[in-house]
Amino acid sequence: MANSLLITGASQLLTLRGRAPRRGKALSNLGIVKDGAVLVRNGVIAAVGTRAQVEAHPEARGAERLELGGRVALPGFVDSHTHLIHAASRAEEYDLRIAGASYEEIARKGGGILNSVKKLRAATAEALKQRAHAALRQFAANGTTTVEAKSGYGLDIASELKILGLHRELQQEQPLEIVSTFLGAHVVPREYRGKARGADDYVELLATRLIPQVAREGLAEYCDVFCDRGAFSVKQARRVLTAGRACGMTPRLHAEQLARTGATQLAVELHAASCDHLEKINRADIRALAKSNTVATLLPGCCFHLGLEHYGPARELIEAGAIVALATDYNPGTSPTLSMPMILSLACTQMRMTPGEAIAAATINAAYALGRQKQLGSLEVGKLADLAVFEVADYREIPYYFGVNTCGMTIKRGKVIYSRAEACA
Repeated sequence: MANSLLITGASQLLTLRGRAPRRGKALSNLGIVKDGAVLVRNGVIAAVGTRAQVEAHPEARGAERLELGGRVALPGFVDSHTHLIHAASRAEEYDLRIAGASYEEIARKGGGILNSVKKLRAATAEALKQRAHAALRQFAANGTTTVEAKSGYGLDIASELKILGLHRELQQEQPLEIVSTFLGAHVVPREYRGKARGADDYVELLATRLIPQVAREGLAEYCDVFCDRGAFSVKQARRVLTAGRACGMTPRLHAEQLARTGATQLAVELHAASCDHLEKINRADIRALAKSNTVATLLPGCCFHLGLEHYGPARELIEAGAIVALATDYNPGTSPTLSMPMILSLACTQMRMTPGEAIAAATINAAYALGRQKQLGSLEVGKLADLAVFEVADYREIPYYFGVNTCGMTIKRGKVIYSRAEACA
């Protein structure tokens, strides 16, 4: 017998129904249903519409009922760029930056990513897992139901495999979906620095040994490279990403965060799933993205935490017709936030996205960035019943109340995985 759930009483049900991905003006189309309802069968949406329409469905009468009491409901957020597994914060660097040190100055003195690498290599798998479990609970409490998770704080064979193995274990132990990405090319590890061909030798290790092993063990769906000043060149990124593609991993890139390197053009050339950051892109890059199916994933949390004035050019990308997504970039150094609502606030105030555009960028377009637009990102028949329910009167209040978590309930595959009422009981 089917396990059915009738969710009713949404004052605004943001379905985001229709074609994916969303470009241009279509990014604002939220498919709002007033007094909305959703019928769920075995974790999948069986009907969606007004309360009257859904309650008339033959299965509705015998279904368990969940009354939302006039709250706003929308698809669960899809966080398409996170660095989930890390060992500790880098709060000491936060102090240094406030005193005037730049991100790159801190990195040159052994801080930054290499600081996180040192801490992760020393940490036990169990300690890393417990930290990640706590983070995933907070993701859920802020309305996120799917996260992409990158490796990249190990930078040697054993540590990178440890991180990717933890992604798999965490997927089995908690309800959020985890999409695993291999980011062995995050920066050049300390042991390869100061050598004539150190960076190239490390790239060859990734391409010829580690990537094939990751693929054999089925540990990652995507392969990513930090292609920027102080990290990897376009040539090196091409070597890593083509090796990953040959092993069945789809490319993604960290692109044009610190300087314009040509990484965006490489992403488009390689038909990458996404290129992320993009603070330093130019008009040619924007045109190339607009003509492509590569998602421009913007990460305003990073700019905010680093105290930068220049954010990614969201308006120019949207108006050109690029596919724009939003993500937290959750990581210990430059964006230690798990709150997609806060990211929506930053997108609206700092990048001039409308609340509707920001929500679509964090749901249906982010699902497209992970190749999951047929299962996630909108509330439509046949898709997974992933919902976030907010204790607001209007969806625009989600980013309006910046720094405030108004998420009252999160549902994954038709199961309540977070409830504010239970958390406060």
